[in-house]
Amino acid sequence: MNEEMTAPGTAPGQVPSCGYADVIIDISHERVDHPFTYRIPPELAGKITEGSAVTVPFGQGDTLRKAYVIGFRDRPGMAPERIKSIREVIDRDLPAEAVLIRLAAWMKKTYDSTMIAALKTVLPASRRVKLREKKQARESGAEQLHDGPGEAPDTAETALSDEQQRVVDSLLSDFDNGVRKSYLVCGITGSGKTEVYIRCIEEMIKRGRQAIVLIPEIALTWQTYRRFANRFGDRVSIMNSTLSGGEKFDHFDRARRGEIDIIIGPRSALFTPFPNPGLIIIDEEHESSYKSENMPKYHARETAEALAGMVPGGASVLMGSATPSMEALHLAATGEYGFFRLTKRLTGGTLPDVEITDLREELRAGNRTPFSRSLTERMNECLEKGEQAMLFINRRGMAGFVSCRSCGYVYKCPHCDVSLSSHSGRRLICHYCGHEETMQKVCPSCGSKYVSSFKAGTEAIEIHAKRLFPEARILRMDADTTRRKGSYEEILSTFSRGDADILIGTQMIVKGHDFPKVTLVGILAADLSLNTGDYRAAERTWQLLVQAAGRAGRGDLPGHVVIQTYQPEHYAVRLAARQDLDAFFKEEMRYRAMMQYPPAGHLLAVQIFAKDEEEAAGFARQIGELIERATAEDGTTRVIGPAPAMIGRINDVYRYGLYLKSRDRERLRELGAMAEAELMIERQRGERKQVMLQFDFDPVRGF
Repeated sequence: MNEEMTAPGTAPGQVPSCGYADVIIDISHERVDHPFTYRIPPELAGKITEGSAVTVPFGQGDTLRKAYVIGFRDRPGMAPERIKSIREVIDRDLPAEAVLIRLAAWMKKTYDSTMIAALKTVLPASRRVKLREKKQARESGAEQLHDGPGEAPDTAETALSDEQQRVVDSLLSDFDNGVRKSYLVCGITGSGKTEVYIRCIEEMIKRGRQAIVLIPEIALTWQTYRRFANRFGDRVSIMNSTLSGGEKFDHFDRARRGEIDIIIGPRSALFTPFPNPGLIIIDEEHESSYKSENMPKYHARETAEALAGMVPGGASVLMGSATPSMEALHLAATGEYGFFRLTKRLTGGTLPDVEITDLREELRAGNRTPFSRSLTERMNECLEKGEQAMLFINRRGMAGFVSCRSCGYVYKCPHCDVSLSSHSGRRLICHYCGHEETMQKVCPSCGSKYVSSFKAGTEAIEIHAKRLFPEARILRMDADTTRRKGSYEEILSTFSRGDADILIGTQMIVKGHDFPKVTLVGILAADLSLNTGDYRAAERTWQLLVQAAGRAGRGDLPGHVVIQTYQPEHYAVRLAARQDLDAFFKEEMRYRAMMQYPPAGHLLAVQIFAKDEEEAAGFARQIGELIERATAEDGTTRVIGPAPAMIGRINDVYRYGLYLKSRDRERLRELGAMAEAELMIERQRGERKQVMLQFDFDPVRGF
């Protein structure tokens, strides 16, 4: 869709038999936004695709220059006699940018984006961005990450366990035999996944290859960089949102020149122009931050695999997580991924004991504080021993779901099996199908009057903690306390040094951090993520609980975890307490298959935006009716909605959406193209001029 550079009648990525190609010249000099049209000569017809590298005569002297094809057209936008012809297709010794152009073409087709949007995503920052400070990676990155100079490189190899060695040997054996594939390592917290990454990278560097290491959160940059820098010195660079555009370009330029072997960063680090990458690592593979919220709405996992197949000689993809995504587990179960397990902690500790506390019983006992009696008792014991505790609350789950505090009943949509969200006027709405009902004053299950929307936050928890434990040194880590540059690292360093007793925070405190003195983890409201009005709610809850529990007992001291919930019988809670991956995967896949949710099927979110609410709602209804008619006979596609988005208005723009379910992704693309064609028709009539349309395939977040 958005095929403004594709000839009418030509599908995205399809090779035209004749006509014209739009190209961009000299990518390294950033002529991205100025395409030029060239004729495709008969001898090259059928040989040129989107992303192809070609030579073209350019300028008054017809100097032959490299160019990259970004689209096709049947008719030029100028007099045909003025159009020059492409000279040849280049298929050898392509620069890194050529691979990125091909990747952009793949992203355009896969995620229904414009080519320009895809190009701006994958190409490095402009060389014209002025660098305020000319720093190399070790200066602009490492010095921001911790106080004082970086530690000396640790060249000593750490002995691997048999399980770790099996992963390394298998990947390298495949690589040396010309096999390029993806691997999933499911390792319990503290099982040594990072050491596996390091050993694989060491071997890739010996083979003249480079490595990209993706991490989901900026909060993980500090400790990840230190571990890699200790082993690889200044051959490591970082990429994160704290760097200016010029600094990012500087790091990319160092990679292009071969001055570094490893780049560490979030999903955008995937587009580092290494000359010969051999390994792409995706740590904490399950994290939703690997899915872009901007067009193109790509997923780093899928895009990494596509990139691995395009680079010269191919690359391997190694993913790791203690709680893999359902998609990755499904691909492992079907044999498309190599699959390995790390079942033993190597950090000196064992998995913690896990206790589930029923908050319904706490209410009956008259306890209306955020802390159960058991958690309060264990907190006092922990502090008396001079140990540390972490208190986790998933504030991201605040979707305003409604539940009964007496029996745990949750208001759910009768059509979509997701929780209803509360709106003003006691309205309960499903953000998938638009089902609406009125919230009752008493629980329909037990008759209790304790029915209300569930809301909580880290600041309120901090206030209660200070009242209960006045002598404790308490830190809070959330979006409010980490706004200042360097605040992530400052908070984590303080806690790591033992200068605080309790760390209270959201998801960012439970992702990959290793604090040996932490012996107690309190999960204050598992229900916040369990009832988010999202079909992935159980998966996210299971992942969060397992990840949070994994922070306890990572040193020599035993750990304990208290999970507080109103639904202790829910399979996500029970199986997280047992850390039973197989049982959870089986149970969750049963649900996904029944409801045809990914990975058992595919889901396309059609997202509609307009300044006028009726414009957004009206076009959403129009598209829904159009697609209902188009799919009435096929029996393979289901239309859900339209409905208002979870946040119905942002910056005075109203948001509506509908969801399309099908086992056939291509069918969803066809329907999306139909929706966009309808918008084009409306605009030609002078209607819907303010309406914007976006598409999100297999979304990982609610809209």
